[in-house]
Amino acid sequence: MKVASSPHNHTSPQDVWYVLIGIPGLEDLHTWIAIPICSMYIVAIIGNVLLIFLIVTERSLHEPMYFFLSMLALADVLLSTATAPKMLAIFWFHARGISFGSCVSQMFFIHFIFVAESAVLLAMAFDRYVAICYPLRYTTILTSSVIGKIGTAAVVRSLFICCPFIFLVYRLLYCGRNVIPHSYCEHMGIARLACDNITVNIIYGLTMALLSTGLDIILIIISYTMILCTVFHIPSWAVRYKALNTCGSHICVILMFYTPAFFSFFAHRFGGKTIPRHIHILVANLYVVVPPMLNPIIYGVKTKQIQDRVVLLFSSVTKCC
Repeated sequence: MKVASSPHNHTSPQDVWYVLIGIPGLEDLHTWIAIPICSMYIVAIIGNVLLIFLIVTERSLHEPMYFFLSMLALADVLLSTATAPKMLAIFWFHARGISFGSCVSQMFFIHFIFVAESAVLLAMAFDRYVAICYPLRYTTILTSSVIGKIGTAAVVRSLFICCPFIFLVYRLLYCGRNVIPHSYCEHMGIARLACDNITVNIIYGLTMALLSTGLDIILIIISYTMILCTVFHIPSWAVRYKALNTCGSHICVILMFYTPAFFSFFAHRFGGKTIPRHIHILVANLYVVVPPMLNPIIYGVKTKQIQDRVVLLFSSVTKCC
């Protein structure tokens, strides 16, 4: 493991190896914490892969809502896989070392997937808005071409937002500090180890969070405000309930995605003295496995079409066995 001999000597980023210590203050519990995290990760992978398989193979699920759901499931698989295996290696095997290049790669993929998933949630809100406010034009507005363009736009936007993070951490001077009090690498965790001015990193990270994810949240709120206005003008209570029920799953997923993310984001920047570090890191660890685990379960429970296809699939498997 390569570590600079003196904190006053500048170190080339390519020569730096970092030490991820997991959850500070809870090192003695790492082995036990890893058990539920591993279980949730396995459930998340199985559930989301199954969801993608059903949507791709079942023609009855080839609708805009399910295409967006498959994008969400793919993002969940990638996000949990970018973080959970390394977390488990730290907790169970004390494999704490990570090279600068690997750390930056993990940082990029985590931020990239987060921004893309936020865009997918916005697209799903738009899908519900069109379905409820303009039901007769739903299939003509959200065509396969439009869905593809929305998916491409989400990826391109994430690239434009997250690629500068790589250059921002590579431009910094490092002088030997190499311990990251976290279970995975993220932008400010790396930047704070530099013996250089990180003001640009702080401003860019905060600005991009507000302009991308913050703007997504505002647009989602606007979409649901317009949806509620439309729903409460419907005279039939049964139709109102059905319309609101179709939004229930999405609202649950939105709350699970943004609440811990913003807690972690603001705790890392402004809550260093008021929020215990182990609480912040534990929430950040659970964030990358709990929503990916629960999302397919929520949609499976709330969406009858998916329930029926899951039952049919397992019935076919049982008969074959």
